Amino acid sequence: MKVIEKKEGINRRQFLRYSALGLAGLTILPSWTIDGVRIAPSDRVVLGFIGLGRQSLSDFRGFAGCTGVQVAACCDVDSMKIARFQRRVKEWQKAKELAERCDSYEFYPDLLERKDIDAVCIVSPDHWHALMTIDACGAGKDVFCQKPLSYTITEGLQMVKAVRNNKRVLQVGSQQRSSGEFQKAIELVQTGAIGHIEKIYARVGAPPAPFNLPEEKVPGNLNWNLWMGPLNDPKIHYHSDLCPPISLEPEENEKLWGAWRWYRETGNGYTADWGAHMFDIAQAAIGMDGSGPVEYIPQGYNGTQYATMKYANGIVMTEQPYLDDNESAQGIKFIGTNGWIEVARGYLACSDPSKVPADLAGNRPLTQAQRDERRAQTAAQQAQQSERRRTGNALAFEISSPHMQNFIDCVRSRKNPIAPVEVGCSTNTLCCLMNIATELERPVKWNPATLSFDNDEEAASHRLYYYQYRHPYSLY
Repeated sequence: MKVIEKKEGINRRQFLRYSALGLAGLTILPSWTIDGVRIAPSDRVVLGFIGLGRQSLSDFRGFAGCTGVQVAACCDVDSMKIARFQRRVKEWQKAKELAERCDSYEFYPDLLERKDIDAVCIVSPDHWHALMTIDACGAGKDVFCQKPLSYTITEGLQMVKAVRNNKRVLQVGSQQRSSGEFQKAIELVQTGAIGHIEKIYARVGAPPAPFNLPEEKVPGNLNWNLWMGPLNDPKIHYHSDLCPPISLEPEENEKLWGAWRWYRETGNGYTADWGAHMFDIAQAAIGMDGSGPVEYIPQGYNGTQYATMKYANGIVMTEQPYLDDNESAQGIKFIGTNGWIEVARGYLACSDPSKVPADLAGNRPLTQAQRDERRAQTAAQQAQQSERRRTGNALAFEISSPHMQNFIDCVRSRKNPIAPVEVGCSTNTLCCLMNIATELERPVKWNPATLSFDNDEEAASHRLYYYQYRHPYSLY
């Protein structure tokens, strides 16, 4: 294990042995019939969740819809979020007539020692992804890791080594890879439906800003020191926006996404948060998985209107609106010698409409005003869902997730998933490099073949390439 957070008076093995229920209870379940399908014990996939915030609830619902899955344990640095997650899991287990149990841990290495857990879902802040993934692979666990893959370039490269050296399966949570509209867009580009690609417009959003939140008192339910983990910037202190609070009685969930993602010292902004989706699809479509642009030019440099990425084959990708009437909508526009393709979540269009199947065309992305109206409708739907959970309706816990199902299938088959670690690494490297160029306020050149800068010591010493972890954490 790379990381061991010390606990006074008790070591990790003792903590596990003396925990309320230990290891034994989930090795045998009372029922192997799920939704009328009999599941052999050898074919069951047992999951543990690390990181239990807003995104983990969505990921749990996705995995809950996969046949033959059980959730055995969970881990977080916030005791209240642990309690919420356990409640959600046990309600689902009861509705599915499964063993009602989900053990909890504050220290993730304890969860990784569980011999009955096959795979872990890592939904922690980005600065924890690398250590958790490397330790999980070393413990023999397969990994579903949320996007972006890591906080820095070097972390991503080390994650690739850990996955391959330990012969593990890793799926990155870039779920658009499993969505029909994006798969069709990739197919159209790769089969030459609009000719040779010359330009790509990809709207993802703004880069991160300097950390400027005022310091607040740390609540008693949060282990702030453990949340910080390897981060070593003295400017970082607790603020409730970084770890949005919740309550249990009555249940009130997060009112915003964890703001750590919007600040340079703790995240990579929309550049990575949505770049891990939109830049990722662009890379796939033009055959650049595992590679990437060779030059990054920040917005504003010598009058550059939009952040620009140049590929060795001449393709230019810019971070700019792809719809004339909706500048904020995230999505992509491929511009070729014989036409164009636009794609976003639930939307696919082409200069030749005959190339778009009717069931994938969908609707143009919402404007900001329409999104605000949709949020109000979503709040009402969530209230209805809470009532269905209370009355034991299993469907209230489940969503159909081809991306999660692909991961579970690959855990069983040992094949590569649709978004393997190398894909996540190359997309994350692109996002980090764009942020490095933005912070340096000048172009940065990168060699995707050698994974190195071209005689640029300033870029190579940037924290988004590599930074020294806070003691006692270590990447190597």
